Amino acid sequence: MTQMLASVVDLAEAEIAIAGGADIIDLKDPKAGALGAVETSGIRHVVQAIAGRRATSAVCGDLPMEPGIVLAKAEEIAATGVDYVKVGFFPSPDAAACAEALAGLAHKTKLIAVLFADLEPDFGLLDVFARLGFHGAMVDTADKSKGRLLDHMRPEHVPGFVGRARALGLKVGLSGSLEEPDIPRLLPFAPDFLGFRGALCDRSQRTAAMSAEAVKHIRSLIPEERQASRPATVDYRLLAARGYSPSAGDPTLGTDKIFVRDFVLPVQIGAYSFEHGHTQKVRFDVTAEVLRVTKHPEDMRHVFSYDVIMDGIRAIVARGHVELAETLAEDIAAHVLEEPRVTRVTVRVEKLELGPGGVGVEIERRRELQQPSALTPDTQPGKSEAALPCSKKGVTW
Repeated sequence: MTQMLASVVDLAEAEIAIAGGADIIDLKDPKAGALGAVETSGIRHVVQAIAGRRATSAVCGDLPMEPGIVLAKAEEIAATGVDYVKVGFFPSPDAAACAEALAGLAHKTKLIAVLFADLEPDFGLLDVFARLGFHGAMVDTADKSKGRLLDHMRPEHVPGFVGRARALGLKVGLSGSLEEPDIPRLLPFAPDFLGFRGALCDRSQRTAAMSAEAVKHIRSLIPEERQASRPATVDYRLLAARGYSPSAGDPTLGTDKIFVRDFVLPVQIGAYSFEHGHTQKVRFDVTAEVLRVTKHPEDMRHVFSYDVIMDGIRAIVARGHVELAETLAEDIAAHVLEEPRVTRVTVRVEKLELGPGGVGVEIERRRELQQPSALTPDTQPGKSEAALPCSKKGVTW
């Protein structure tokens, strides 16, 4: 399961975040920069008061990329007793040397390396972090006034970062002025955690006071792994909107049609030799029939986001050359049907540069609705994987 990280400035905010269901309490001073550090005495006080009720982390501050300075501050933060120490790696020829300086600490403390999507991050450092024993890596934004994570890191590029980090054995986090609509777009990439500050505060201002209502609302959008020590705070019936609920909507409420029309992208496509080595414009039209979960949708818990469809198309196209429009259409249909509330999807793929009009293919694919059965999905005969409700295994950061 993807966990929720809440950045707080003090114990009062930490208690609000805990009551709202946050999984990780992250100590940060938003008035002091992207990774503004809280005083170590304050961190120690919060860690002692939380007393293991939640995992804790703390940032080291916006430090210059000088190995001695970075090591000294990381050791100081680690001494407070937090579970995780977050270290920012800003663009610098000395970034790798700073990581090397932390090698000894990495074997005693769970270090999380932070890269910045708006500063042309060097993802080659992931290999360095993994070799040195870092626990994880995350992407954030340095200048909060210049947009959200997805304004700087396109959705089709997120799977590459997540996949590469995970292949190296690193836990993975995504953050950067995330807002409510970003959550259903990022959950399909299965990060180990999503980090929030501004979305949890009054008026969505990261330097404002934390709002208990906002914390609970963001928590309600992220599937929560039930633990014996604490009850779940999420209404799982509503989580069908993101495909992690054991429920797949309420058939008695009917369906809505969510559509993407005239979505044009440059695509490497075609079986002919003259179609290789360059892109051509392709238009996509997708309509998904989606089971409703409520008669009165009010927020992202109640809908299937069309952004998920467009992000999926972008990610599929980014894989590289595809020979057939039919293959592209099938891949898109399979992606949309991963959402358990989708009962039917129509996909039209139209190549626009092979003549005076468009040419292509349109397909329709359906999900076979399941009746209650004592058989598990793995033992039901004749069921394809695409036709079964999706599930995610729990992940501990």
